[in-house]
Amino acid sequence: MKIGVVGTPDGWSSEFLADTVAEKTGYRLLIDMKDVRLDLHNNTCWFEGIDLNTLDALIIKKVGAWYSPALLDRLEMLRFLNEQGLSIFSKPASMISVLNRLSCTTSLKLAGIPMPPTTLTESIEEALYAVAEYGTAVFKPLYSSKGRGMIIVSDSDDVRTIVTDYAAKFSMMYIQKVVDLEEDKDLGVVFIQGKYLTTYARCKGDSWNTTTASGGHYASFTPSLEIIELARKAQHPFKLDFTCVDVAITPDGPVVFEVSAFGGFKGVLKARGINAAQLYVDAVIKEIS
Repeated sequence: MKIGVVGTPDGWSSEFLADTVAEKTGYRLLIDMKDVRLDLHNNTCWFEGIDLNTLDALIIKKVGAWYSPALLDRLEMLRFLNEQGLSIFSKPASMISVLNRLSCTTSLKLAGIPMPPTTLTESIEEALYAVAEYGTAVFKPLYSSKGRGMIIVSDSDDVRTIVTDYAAKFSMMYIQKVVDLEEDKDLGVVFIQGKYLTTYARCKGDSWNTTTASGGHYASFTPSLEIIELARKAQHPFKLDFTCVDVAITPDGPVVFEVSAFGGFKGVLKARGINAAQLYVDAVIKEIS
């Protein structure tokens, strides 16, 4: 059985997943999308001399090291393979729907998922209105992860300058009210093919956010049934084969930040001692066998 892993060379989760596939199948192929050639005329897709259509399946871990609209192009290439008959986990069309923070947020709101108060606008004046209404807001790029490019903005004397500078970089401004996190942590609620696996916490370090890139750390956490069901409802519309739902517990109840297109394995392993990559590969092998 030949299962390729789409990922980033030297990326911890990508290499870990490729190693896991190799242990299960005896075959290891880590595919860097920047070196892939899709030949639409001949319905072939090449990486290092291998036509990916000849594989039994692909598992997508990452399609690029940095989130950007360019990743949508790479997912479209994979979508072509998927719709031509190659089994891909998760389906590229499903990943496209959550990669863009705006698309993910609107889908969650349409599904009735509670989220922090959020404003989208290209207008500096409307952005200033949102900051004044929220008091303190976080501005988030539409394509980012681990807090990259996010800034905290308060309703202060220099707010206009800050917002104007931000708008020069990101024309569509995604503005979210900063919410109080109980015990300074948020949660990663993990699902494999829609089935709940486990939950872990990301705890704050010295930064405003909980990401490990900003000094946060993973910890074990046992959620309530309410949180599990909220996360289950949040991930359901996207039909992802592996995902992590970011949930925050606030004084007003749990809210969802986002559903991840590229959920990681490290938090689950470190906080809960669960090899989610192994369980994911088992599920893939079962489905294609």
